[in-house]
Amino acid sequence: MILDEQDCADRINAYTIRDWQPLFAVIPKIEGTSIFGEWAGGEKDKDGVIQLPYCVSAPVVSQFSEIVYAIPIIISFDWGSWDEGRKIASDEDFDFDTIDLVTKCKLITAIVRNDRFCEGALVSAFESGLILKILQSIEGEVRAKNPT
Repeated sequence: MILDEQDCADRINAYTIRDWQPLFAVIPKIEGTSIFGEWAGGEKDKDGVIQLPYCVSAPVVSQFSEIVYAIPIIISFDWGSWDEGRKIASDEDFDFDTIDLVTKCKLITAIVRNDRFCEGALVSAFESGLILKILQSIEGEVRAKNPT
């Protein structure tokens, strides 16, 4: 499922810790993973046909993709023209605690959607630590709003 940009804030901000839990459960798996994907292909097959290279994601990356659509936190918006998100994602020292949940979800959306057009973009975001930083920030914000 994909959220509409016009009313996504109300929905995302209404999610409980229980709603977010599947995503939070991925954090230790990410922390325990060192290889998030591998490139395959690029060689000739038995018939002499060259297969184009493609990225094979690690299970934790595939699981993450399924979860962000299932919760859902994927937002329908013009992510390709979102310069603010591009700046945030490319700043290694960016403090994700300075942005709200919706913006964090938009970042995840842009990364996940970009992977459909740029093979390996999602794996790269895992390898750089970007996804982990976003998830840790989401978890911190959600738990601060909903202390148990």
